[in-house]
Amino acid sequence: MISTIVYVQVKAEFVDAFLAASVVNHEASISENGNLRFDVLQSETDPCHFVLYEAYLSKAHAAAHKETAHYATWRDCVASMMAEPRKGVAYRSIKP
Repeated sequence: MISTIVYVQVKAEFVDAFLAASVVNHEASISENGNLRFDVLQSETDPCHFVLYEAYLSKAHAAAHKETAHYATWRDCVASMMAEPRKGVAYRSIKP
């Protein structure tokens, strides 16, 4: 299993739009072959800070996610909403 944590800092005026676009991406992502989890999290102390937690069966499944139309739509839609470039960090899952 491969997990990726994506850190996103959104401009304050785009928080609602970012969240709406991310929910659409979440809904499509959870139906992908090999997807185990796709969470959209918002900080309780900084509403402009989001974390996306993605878990896939393999690196190939994670890579395939980035080839989907819904991911491309999300990526292009939210690019100008970010206060800084998003940062994705891949992790090898130990447990479960």
